[in-house]
Amino acid sequence: QVQLVESGGGLVQAGGSLRLSCAASGTIFSINAMGWYHQAPGKQRELVARITSGGSTNYANAVKGRFTISRDNANTVYLQMNSLKPEDTAVYYCNADIQPRSDYSNTYRYWGQGTQVTVSS
Repeated sequence: QVQLVESGGGLVQAGGSLRLSCAASGTIFSINAMGWYHQAPGKQRELVARITSGGSTNYANAVKGRFTISRDNANTVYLQMNSLKPEDTAVYYCNADIQPRSDYSNTYRYWGQGTQVTVSS
């Protein structure tokens, strides 16, 4: 069984910073791309940033230059968020494209439970 567990959300003033973490655990054969999405009230879930297993990244235009996605060798992905704005307020979800050991010929997208980020003006 595979799980993604997020941490690091919270309340911050505009201009502040937060760092989100997401750790994948379980019987994993391989992790391909990992990413962060966010969903504001009444809106669809949107891509924030994504990173491949080779380290290539892409970002939503709204966060370029402010957010940085990274990952380590221990199945964890991070999102460093600087210069936060009130419009960044949302629930942030991580996801990962994972080949589980029990079915390693297939890749499945797993999601975390979400962590709230609130930026006050």
